[in-house]
Amino acid sequence: MGTMEVEATPTPDEKTVKEEDFVDEEELSPIEEVRLTVLNTDDPSLPVWTFRMWFLGLFSCVLLSFLNQFFGYRTEPLIITQITVQVATLPIGRFMASALPTTKFRIPGFGSREFSFNPGPFNMKEHVLITIFANAGSAFGNGTVYAVGIVTIIKAFYGRSISFFASWLLIITTQVMGYGWAGLLRKYVVEPAHMWWPSTLVQVSLFRALHEKEESGSGKRRISRVKFFVIALLCSFCWYIFPGYFFLTLQSIAWVCLAFPHSVTAHQIGSGMKGLGIGAFTLDWTTVSSFLFSPLVSPFFAIVNVFIGYAVIIYLVMPVSYWGLNLYHAKNFPIYSSHLFTAQGQSYDISLIVNDKFELNVQEYGRLGPVHLSTFFAVSYGFGFATIASTITHVALFYGREIYSRYRASSREKADVHTRLMRTYKDIPSWWFYLLLAVSILAGLALSIFLKKDVQMPWWGLIFAAALAFVFTLPVSIITATTNQTPGLNIITEYIMGVILPGQPITNVCFKTYGYMSMSQAVSFLADFKLGHYMKIPPRSMFLVQFIGTVLAGTVNLGVAWWLLTSIKNICNQDLLSDNSPWTCPTDRVFFDASVIWGLVGPKRIFGSHALYKSLNWFFLGGLLGPVVVWLLHKAFPRQRWIPLINLPVLLGATGYMPPATTVNYSSWIIVGTIFNFFVFRYRKQWWQRYNYILSAALDAGVAFMTVLLYFALGIENKSLSWWGTGGANGSPEHCDLAHCPTEKGISVAHCPTF
Repeated sequence: MGTMEVEATPTPDEKTVKEEDFVDEEELSPIEEVRLTVLNTDDPSLPVWTFRMWFLGLFSCVLLSFLNQFFGYRTEPLIITQITVQVATLPIGRFMASALPTTKFRIPGFGSREFSFNPGPFNMKEHVLITIFANAGSAFGNGTVYAVGIVTIIKAFYGRSISFFASWLLIITTQVMGYGWAGLLRKYVVEPAHMWWPSTLVQVSLFRALHEKEESGSGKRRISRVKFFVIALLCSFCWYIFPGYFFLTLQSIAWVCLAFPHSVTAHQIGSGMKGLGIGAFTLDWTTVSSFLFSPLVSPFFAIVNVFIGYAVIIYLVMPVSYWGLNLYHAKNFPIYSSHLFTAQGQSYDISLIVNDKFELNVQEYGRLGPVHLSTFFAVSYGFGFATIASTITHVALFYGREIYSRYRASSREKADVHTRLMRTYKDIPSWWFYLLLAVSILAGLALSIFLKKDVQMPWWGLIFAAALAFVFTLPVSIITATTNQTPGLNIITEYIMGVILPGQPITNVCFKTYGYMSMSQAVSFLADFKLGHYMKIPPRSMFLVQFIGTVLAGTVNLGVAWWLLTSIKNICNQDLLSDNSPWTCPTDRVFFDASVIWGLVGPKRIFGSHALYKSLNWFFLGGLLGPVVVWLLHKAFPRQRWIPLINLPVLLGATGYMPPATTVNYSSWIIVGTIFNFFVFRYRKQWWQRYNYILSAALDAGVAFMTVLLYFALGIENKSLSWWGTGGANGSPEHCDLAHCPTEKGISVAHCPTF
C-alpha cells in the first residue's frame, strides 16, 4: 500500500473471499438482476471504522439534515438525497487518504491494538457507511423527519405551543421504534436471496461505477467523473441565482396566462402552480425535482406509469369533474388548492372552531358550516382510497403465491453466495433490538402520560399504533423486497383514529406518525441492511451508523425547524406573507389540512353516510375490484403480455404527491426523466452510464449551496426585487394571478379579486 489506488477494486489476496470458493452454481443469487449487478467477492480486511468514515459520515448527516429541513418550508422544497453525498464524498475521501498522516498510535484501554488516521486507500465499504449516514440525514429519502410536521402545525398553523423536549422525544421515538422489530425480521426479508430489494441495486451500481477501474475504451479522451461533477455543480450553482432571486418567473413559465391575462379559465388551464399546467414549463431544477425527487434516478418504466396516471387524472377526470359535472359545487372553489373553504368559497378560519382544550368547538362548527375541499383535493383523497385498496388486491393476485412461497422458503432455502460471505462477520445480538424496542416504547409511553398536554395522545393510542405498525411491517417489507412497491399506512391510521377519537387533531397526527412512520422506518432500515448485505458491510457497523445517524438527523431537523419557526415572521401563513416569499410550507399545509379533516372535524362529518363527500368511499370498492378485472383479462388472454403491465396501484397513486406537488412539478419531471432515461439511455448509453447519476447529484448540490447562500446573504435582511420577472409588487411570479379564483361569479376567495 505504498501508493493510493485510484478507481480500482480491492486487490484479491489470501484474505479475499471469492466467488470461486463456492463452486455450486445453485448458491449464486437466483435473481438475474442481482447476478448482473452485485459482486460475488469480499475482502474482510478492508477497514470500515476509519476517521474518514466518521468525519465525512457525521458531517454529511448534519449537512443533509440541515439543508432538507431548511428547504422543506419553501414553496419548491428541494430534497437532497444520499446520492449527492455518494458522489461528492468520493474525491474528498481520496484526498483525505492522500493527505492525512499514516502514523499509527495506540489508545489507552484498547490494549495493543493500533490506530491510524489514514489506514490506506479510501475504500468502498467506508463509502457505503458514509452514504448510510447521509441517508439518515435525508430521512431515508423523505427529505425531512415526518414528526417535525406535528411541531410545525402546532406552532405555525394552530398558533399553540409545544415544548422543545416533548418535540425531540416525539421525533426520536417515532424514528427509532420501527428499528426494533425490523431487526427481528431480518432473517425473513434480508438474508433470503429471493428478497432482493430492487431499489438497492441502483446504489450498488453507482458504487461500482465510482470505485471500479474504468476500461480505457477506444482511445477517446473522456472527462473524468470528478471533473464532470465539479463543472456541473458550478453551472447549477451559478444558474440558480436567476430562478432563485433575479427572475422568479423561470420557476414556472405559463405562456397561456401571458397570452390571456384577464381570463380566469385560461389561468386555470395554463397555470403550472395553481391549475392544470397545460403548456407550462420550468427552467428551475428545484421545480423539476421537488416532491418527486430527481427524474434522472427514476427508471423509465416508472415514469411511464406515473405519466399515464397523471394524464388520466389531470387531463380527463379533473376537467370533467370541474367544468362538466360541477362535482361537489366545484366552481365555487379554485380548481386546484389544498386549502379548506366554507360553502361560499371563503377560506375556512380553523382557529374559530378550536376550543381552549385544543378540540373541536362543535357549536361554532355548526354555525360556520361544514368544511369544503377543492374538487381536486377531494378527488385526490378518493384516488388515495383506491390506491390503498388496489395495492392489496393487486399484490394478492399477481404476487400473492410468489410472496407466500418465498416467505415459506426464506427460513430454509439454501444460502446464496452473499449470505455465506456475510457469515464472516459477527452478527448483531438479538438483545440489541429488544432493548431498543423496549426503550423507545417506554419513552413514547412517558411522553403520552407525563407530557400529554403537548401531544394529546392517550397511552393506549401508542400501544395500538405500535401494534398496527408491527402487524404490517412484515407483509409490507416482503412486498417492497419483491415488487418495489411500498403501501403506506397514513390514510388508514388517520381514518381509524379519526373514527375512534374525533375532534382531537394532534391525537390524530401523533397516532398516524407512530403507526405509519415506525413501519416506514422499519422498511427503510431493512432496505439499508440489504444494501449492506450486498456490499458486505459488517452488520454491527450498519446498525450503529443507522442508529446514530437517525438520532443525530432528528435532532438537527428539530433544531432547524425551531429556528425557522421562531425567526421568520408569519412563516407558513400564506395569507400574511408577501407574494414573493418562499416560506409557504406546502407540505406542512397539506399535513395541517389532513389534521383538520381526519382529526379536528373527523371522517364521520366529512366522509360519513350523511356527509357531502360520502360518495368517495366507493373508491375503496373500485380499488379492490380494479385489479381483479385486470387479472381476469390476463387469465382470459394470456398471450397479451401488455395486460399484466397495467399496474393500478401505480396508476391510481400517480398523483399521490398532489397536493402539495403541482402540475408543473409533474410535467417537468416527466419530460426531463423521459429525455435522460429513454432517449439518452437508448442512444447515448455510455454517456448515461458514466454521467447520469453524477449529473443528478451535481444539480442537487449546486442548487442547495446557492439557495443557502442567497438566504444568508439576502433573505435574512429581507432583500428582494420587485419587477415583472418576480411578479411585481402584488402579483405572482407565474403571472397566473386569476388561477386561484373560482369560476362562479360572485364567489371570492383569498388572493382573488371580487367579481
